[in-house]
Amino acid sequence: LQNVRIDPNSISFSMWKDIPVPFYMSVHFFEVLNPKEVLQGAKPVLNQRGPYVYREFRYKTNITFHDNDTVSFLEYRQLFFQPHMSNGTEEEYIVVPNILMMGAAVMMENLPNFVKILLSGALAGLKQEAFMNRTVGEIMWGYEDPLIDAINMIVPGLIPFKGKFGLFMQLNNTDSGLFTVNTGVKNISRVHMVDSWNGLKKVNYWRSDQCNMINGTSGEMWPPFMAPTSLEFYSPDACRSMTLVYERSGKFKGVPTYRFVAPKTLFANGTDYPPNEGFCPCMQSGIQNISTCRLNAPMFISHPHFYNADPALVNAVEGLHPSKDQHSLFLDVHPMTGIPMNCSIKLQLNLYIKRVSGIIQTGKIKPVVLPLLWFAESGAIEGSVLTQFYNNLVLIPTLLDYLQYILLGLSVPLIISAAVLM
Repeated sequence: LQNVRIDPNSISFSMWKDIPVPFYMSVHFFEVLNPKEVLQGAKPVLNQRGPYVYREFRYKTNITFHDNDTVSFLEYRQLFFQPHMSNGTEEEYIVVPNILMMGAAVMMENLPNFVKILLSGALAGLKQEAFMNRTVGEIMWGYEDPLIDAINMIVPGLIPFKGKFGLFMQLNNTDSGLFTVNTGVKNISRVHMVDSWNGLKKVNYWRSDQCNMINGTSGEMWPPFMAPTSLEFYSPDACRSMTLVYERSGKFKGVPTYRFVAPKTLFANGTDYPPNEGFCPCMQSGIQNISTCRLNAPMFISHPHFYNADPALVNAVEGLHPSKDQHSLFLDVHPMTGIPMNCSIKLQLNLYIKRVSGIIQTGKIKPVVLPLLWFAESGAIEGSVLTQFYNNLVLIPTLLDYLQYILLGLSVPLIISAAVLM
């Protein structure tokens, strides 16, 4: 118990501070093969590209212990492209929706017509089209676009950023917010449980107190002596707490584990799963509207290839093949310590696109939730850390278990002899 709490004197503290597990982020893009036809109302045809693999390093700074048995920290992520593990380079071009333009169009749908006409004229002057052909690196890490300045001029405050735009700009070399978690020094059952995030006990993105609650841990470790039921963690990327459910017991390289997976209700809409009503306005089950925490842009998250989602989402485009083996997420956790041994967290980012009256660049595009990319963050304990785990948590306890039976066996003749002598 002393060794799993957050204490500079505990064995697990260095592992918690600078995670020794090699993490990788694999990104798969969906290329639109028929952009001209989509503009005329055709069904989008997609082709998956990648993976583009990045080595991910995580480390904590600003570690501050408090008197109420909590500790605050910032965790940073650094990503480095791995050409030898990737199927492609960051210099490759991919045809995807013009995310800024199509997102802004849907966001401006209910504004006065003269505003939309102004935007349409600006788009024409800047030669902006509904689909763009850019490199993987540009889409991920940012590209300069005069459209940003034009939108800021026409509708001030619509997009609160300037300069470059990239889907992963806020992920690399940045922190995930100020977490304050329980150390477990006074109460081991609360170790790693989130006390607050960015000073908040709950977020204000959603429409119900239940959905706004910050539950569970920060997603790195859990309290020891886990039950085979469920686990929770707060994800800043998804702007919400997530609950995974127990699937089965197993072993990871000899170490006992519980596998936790996403329930089918994780991204269900409020009709199919009433507790999720607070995440609405909803569309089909299997996608979650995250516009309220993504600058009001029409963005949705889901499982890759709309796995576990309404079949209508898969049928609205061509080129998706949902599969449990390839697209489900899981966590394999050592139940005695609450430390993950192997994990793969997968999410898909989607953009809602449609024809918007008054903006000619949207053509005759039919309303569709269009997958942009999906990514998997994976890691597994290996090397010397795995050896230490196996020795301390499997080998030594097993030897001690056998030893007690050997000692018991040796003691029986002694007891019998003593009884006879008496």
